[in-house]
Amino acid sequence: MDAPAVQYAMTSDGVSIAWAEAGQGPALLYCPATPFTHVQEMFTIFEDFFGVLANSFHQITFDARGTGMSERDVTDVSNATLLIDAQAVIDAAKLDRFVVFGDMGLLSSSTALQLATALPERVTHLVLESPFQNMRELADTPFGRTSVALAEADWGVYVQTALRVLSGWDAADSTWLDPMAKAVAGWADPVVGLQYERVRQATDVGNLLAGVRQPTLVLRNEPNPVPARYCQRLAAKIPGARFQQYADPTFLTQAELMRAFVGLSAPPRPVASATPSAFRTVLFTDIVGHTEMMQRLGDAKGRDVLREHERITRETLKQHGGAEVKTMGDGFMASFGSVTRAMDCAIALQRAFAAHTESMPEPLHVRVGLNAGEPIEEDGDLFGATVILASRIAAKAGAGEILIPEPVRHLLSGKTFVFSDRGEFAMKGFDDAVRLYEVRWRE
Repeated sequence: MDAPAVQYAMTSDGVSIAWAEAGQGPALLYCPATPFTHVQEMFTIFEDFFGVLANSFHQITFDARGTGMSERDVTDVSNATLLIDAQAVIDAAKLDRFVVFGDMGLLSSSTALQLATALPERVTHLVLESPFQNMRELADTPFGRTSVALAEADWGVYVQTALRVLSGWDAADSTWLDPMAKAVAGWADPVVGLQYERVRQATDVGNLLAGVRQPTLVLRNEPNPVPARYCQRLAAKIPGARFQQYADPTFLTQAELMRAFVGLSAPPRPVASATPSAFRTVLFTDIVGHTEMMQRLGDAKGRDVLREHERITRETLKQHGGAEVKTMGDGFMASFGSVTRAMDCAIALQRAFAAHTESMPEPLHVRVGLNAGEPIEEDGDLFGATVILASRIAAKAGAGEILIPEPVRHLLSGKTFVFSDRGEFAMKGFDDAVRLYEVRWRE
């Protein structure tokens, strides 16, 4: 999904907080998994999650002080400041009555519980994903061992470890996880990130649970690094809370459970009404090192480079009969009626960006991934397993690479393309490993 416009709220103690809103439906305040948030970039990086939420709710989220696009020059952070930051966003967004969602993470749960107990007349429902009471409960788990000591030693390694443990991504995903972790590590300065880690280690939400008066839904997605017994134990301490386990890497089940919980019978754009489209080849592109480039050049010069990226991509798509589905800021999603044309376009894109890099001071390195099948078409967008796998494949590619799965390689048999077997990869959300091939394009 496209990143929403960033807005700013001023807290009662004079700190500028970045926030954003997207989607339609009942208002839902998403409490950030501090310090791993950036209200603009995470809508692209975690587009599956936020896109599903936006189909059901008018979601509002924010970057806590010292993180993301909020004011970075802060000297003190705590659970109290997280509440202050949330209250500033609630006022700026003019939220009267709203659902509060605490996502996986102790500080997110703490913020959600604080809001529920501080604003009992305004918070209508409370949803907590994989919550637990304190870090001591998880001392014997991999999640619990991502500790202050590791954050003190190397902030980048700590972030990568935390993401790997929280998501369940394994070493096979390192081609995508490594650059993503590097980007996420930049969402908070190490000094502030370490402060939040110390706050997390000292946090215990136990004293808030009995005071919750709203209908509460405690969810746990399987697999999960937080053992079910700790989620159940927390739910038992909230009066009338419901506990529900599910298993779905696409987040659709989570959204369905949340909709039913708040009394919505169906999303504004029902998934059931979507129909399979014709056979298509789906192509994803993504700029490698986009975050570092924007930080190095600044917003104005960085945007100039992005405009050149958009110009080259759109001209090349047009030349090869590709249909632009959407742009995600630093990448594109396109579809083709012909797998051969899609491959010709992918090669032309890489050659065009290589020529640009040779002649311009700022390089543009792009990764490309393709997949073919019958995606779901709805309101001009494409959805479904075909699209998700194409995105996952693109994430596996390095700078200047084009990757395709084995079925697409078979569709291109007899053509003049040159392939290199890259082996099998585990793909998040897919049971079976996928064999990938690199398409050689350099002459």
